[in-house]
Amino acid sequence: MDEEKLIEEAKAGDKKALTELVKKYEQTIYNFAFKICRDPARAENIMQETFFSMIKSLHQFDGKSKLSTWLYRIVANHCLMEVRKKKNRFVSLENDDDLVEDKYVADWKSLPYKSVENVELRKILDEAIKKLSPDYRVVFLLRDVEGLSTEETGKITELSVPAVKSRLHRARAFLRKEINEAFKS
Repeated sequence: MDEEKLIEEAKAGDKKALTELVKKYEQTIYNFAFKICRDPARAENIMQETFFSMIKSLHQFDGKSKLSTWLYRIVANHCLMEVRKKKNRFVSLENDDDLVEDKYVADWKSLPYKSVENVELRKILDEAIKKLSPDYRVVFLLRDVEGLSTEETGKITELSVPAVKSRLHRARAFLRKEINEAFKS
């Protein structure tokens, strides 16, 4: 059964169709939540909250975007709400203009961040991603890890395209700086 039909049947109260949608997106939602919060228990909790929100609000899904885009938005919102509740301290990039100076910036294209074979580099990159504030981490993960377009990322995060580009640029600059620093020592 195609996804549109599943969605319509789930909206009409068909529990089997709803179960199929949950099964279809369960791993994707968990993986994305884990990439943002970096904790299996929190990712599991966020996945459950996401599906609860989906069930509660599926009637509001208008089909103008893909269901996955809508679910990514819900996951991102739940992750960001949890972080705000706990008021964790993250590196702020809002006013850090030093990050974009050429002396800190490596050639991003030469960093094999998608298919890293080097375990040490993977660990360094993972640690650097953990240091990103959740707002920047979400944008980075959606664009550079999940491979979504700038427009899709904007819809999910409720940001304008220029804001997505700005956050992505700052996130990448921060990650470059962190990686460069790790290799200096």
